[in-house]
Amino acid sequence: MAGTAGGVRAVKQRRRATTRDAEAVVGQVASLVDELRADTEVEAVGLVVPGVVDEDNGVGVYSANLGWHDFPFVKQVEARTGTRTAFGHDVRAGGLAELRVGNARGLRNAVIMPIGTGIAGALVLDGRIYRGDGSVGEIGHVDVGHGDPCGCGQTGCVEARASSAAIARRYAERTGDPVSGAADVARLVREGRPDAVVVWQEAVDALAKGILLVAALLGPEAVVLGGGLALAGPLLTDPLRDRLDGLITFQRRPELRLAALGDEAGCLGAALLAIDMLEET
Repeated sequence: MAGTAGGVRAVKQRRRATTRDAEAVVGQVASLVDELRADTEVEAVGLVVPGVVDEDNGVGVYSANLGWHDFPFVKQVEARTGTRTAFGHDVRAGGLAELRVGNARGLRNAVIMPIGTGIAGALVLDGRIYRGDGSVGEIGHVDVGHGDPCGCGQTGCVEARASSAAIARRYAERTGDPVSGAADVARLVREGRPDAVVVWQEAVDALAKGILLVAALLGPEAVVLGGGLALAGPLLTDPLRDRLDGLITFQRRPELRLAALGDEAGCLGAALLAIDMLEET
């Protein structure tokens, strides 16, 4: 990537399939840096990962979905690449990109919530991404009362019903018919398949209750929905608005927006973190 703190443009792009192994992630990053260095100057690396992160010390503390604990990403990447590395949380990095160049521009208080394999939120407070101690924004792991088990060890989590992965899994469990993802379930909802409609409605209900909690605690102007599930557009936002209207009493009713940057948000955010690091020194 190239640009300034206010924006970025892609110079070159390379993609690799996600791996669950932290050591393998480091290897992939090092390989990509080597490829880019063949004809491009690489001044810094921006690396963002899911789960609980210690941004100051460059450590991936815990990932419920990927299974790593206390992994020193920055130390390992810098040792393999010889390049300064900016480190952060994937959702907060994506939120940073949406705030600066996407559909959260101009918002002072908001939540940017990608919905994919998991669910988390980037909190925008007074116009800035709030990172706290690295463990904030885990909206996917609040109990909204449905009682289903979650991979984190709790029950009732938003993520256990409303994540893209959960929607696909629950439809397959309910019908015995496997699907490749939530997009398939969305298509079946549009076709009026009863089982798909039930799974979708239960996902919307869990998500609405999670947003209600956010509304009660933070009073955001807007919730910006991203990730794969947001590609469903009005099929998601219309019933979600209706369910929120039925739940909200005194809380500030947040505007629902769809994210603008799609699956590029995390990469753009990682680039912004690296650019910011370079500009601060």
